[in-house]
Amino acid sequence: MPHRTSRRTLLTVTAAATVAAATGALASAGPASAHAASGHHPASGHHDASTDRRLRRIIAGMSLEEKVGQLFVMRVYGHSATDPDQADVDANLREIGVRTAAELVSAYHVGGIIYFTWAHNTRDPHQIAALSNGIQRAALAERHRIPLLISTDQEHGIVCRVGEPATLLPGAMALGAGGSRSDTRRAAWIAGTELAALGIKQNYAPDADVNVNPANPVIGVRSFGSDPASVADLVAAQVKGYQGAGVAATAKHFPGHGDTNTDSHTGLPVIEHTRQEWEELDAPPFRAAVRARIDSVMTAHIVVPALDPTEDPATLSRPILTGILREELGYDGVVVTDSLGMEGVRTKYGDDRVPVLALLAGVDQLLNPPNLSVAWNAVLEAVQDGEISEARIDESILRILRLKTRLGLLRDPFVSARGVDRTVGIRPHRAEADEIAERTTTLLADPGALLPLSRRSHRRLLVVGADPASPSGTTGPPTTTLTEVFSELGFSATALSTGTAPNPARTAEAVAAARGKDAVIVATYNLTATSTQLALVEALVATGVPVVAVAIRNPYDAAHLTGRGVAAVLASYSWTDVELRAAARVIAGRARPRGRLPVPVQRADDPARVLYPVGHGLRY
Repeated sequence: MPHRTSRRTLLTVTAAATVAAATGALASAGPASAHAASGHHPASGHHDASTDRRLRRIIAGMSLEEKVGQLFVMRVYGHSATDPDQADVDANLREIGVRTAAELVSAYHVGGIIYFTWAHNTRDPHQIAALSNGIQRAALAERHRIPLLISTDQEHGIVCRVGEPATLLPGAMALGAGGSRSDTRRAAWIAGTELAALGIKQNYAPDADVNVNPANPVIGVRSFGSDPASVADLVAAQVKGYQGAGVAATAKHFPGHGDTNTDSHTGLPVIEHTRQEWEELDAPPFRAAVRARIDSVMTAHIVVPALDPTEDPATLSRPILTGILREELGYDGVVVTDSLGMEGVRTKYGDDRVPVLALLAGVDQLLNPPNLSVAWNAVLEAVQDGEISEARIDESILRILRLKTRLGLLRDPFVSARGVDRTVGIRPHRAEADEIAERTTTLLADPGALLPLSRRSHRRLLVVGADPASPSGTTGPPTTTLTEVFSELGFSATALSTGTAPNPARTAEAVAAARGKDAVIVATYNLTATSTQLALVEALVATGVPVVAVAIRNPYDAAHLTGRGVAAVLASYSWTDVELRAAARVIAGRARPRGRLPVPVQRADDPARVLYPVGHGLRY
């Protein structure tokens, strides 16, 4: 059984490793991009009185059923609002009791819809824009004529719902490695302008969690890093980028999901930070987001006993959401739950109680309940029975309508095909994404100064390793992408996918393919001490051919590669094409490695000791 690091050890190691790097990690950051519009939102707690009067009149004219509907943001299957494929009609009938997105709007008066790749909402840019317009037409056909707030999880990196030909950008930890506020803000602005052109006006990003636990199964490279000050700076940069592009940003997952061994999708994590540790480690990025006038904050399905001794999940905790977020941090924007279908929020209470308790805790938007009918009727009955006052519901609806107003939805909710063509996946955006990615690739080890590879001495390459599916389903596989880029750069490269768990036969095939090559590139994915990927690496090293390892997800892979004879180790922080192209260009010397670790990498044999500290990154 591998050695298990204590939480205290991880916190101590992280603190020691980051103190020296905290001020230097962003030293090279320039001013925010002149192309990004300045923040346009009023300071929290300050609202236009005439706008509020108009919105209150709208609320006063709504039925209770319409009010309840405004609180829900729901999934729906299909590429079209009115004419989805039959399989999607069947899925909607089975899970929601409606056939289409338009019927969902009519039946439940929902205030928002969330797009997912697996729900077949995101085939291509023009289809997405048409779906958004169809949903808005359905909303404007209703009595109250309130447009919907369409949202998605477009973090970039390993969580990405809208794929190519839209522009894909480096994820949070890659941007943390780049350490540039201007790059980070610019990436969010590019992403935001493209989302807005598709009719998606609320993005569940940036991730404001501080990843102090390498064993974190749900956050990891979705975080900017392990140093709270650096994470706070980059969170604020992304808030300004997204909102400057006219898209609501969402800081998640409050009060901080960075130190857990449990995935809240499948269980209920408990964060054992003291109140002081929370203030020092978890709170700074959320404070920075509030100062940056963030539009929305997403809750976490986690228990933090030091913040709420009842041990209710934060999503259902009034001491955390009202007491800390609203009253202590002074936040008066929209609070949205993480998905209510996740096990973390369903462990303690039933699906009928969860939405009611979330509203009582201070939530405004109820995201993706597993059974909309159960959740919607539970809230309706709670108001009718007096458990939740109608005035309390009106508070949340006012926040939601303020946000829709600021985003221009009440003025014009529609997008155009011309706008898609002028904005989404355009050449300047893609070129800039490549440039930003090149500034994030991190060279962790090169003991023999093998890199950059020369076409004269190392022309014949074998590319092997893991080929996880693209987060957006539109790029990769990684070995193919790397091979194509090396070939474009003048190398003779061959791809061989060996997977995340290569068996002896596959390893033997790779060893045979390595004979006669000048170097082998291995893409590693989530290495552990018992991973058969390590046996593959060792077998390739034994051939005598130089082996270059690229950690295509977690930089922590480097701990298991050190001491195994690997010629060089790099981290790309994700495996979408934009990060892989950058890694290949760095290996080939067409770009210089400029990334620096935003998290410490502990030794595999002694996790209490740091192998590569925060700020580590080699140059050539």
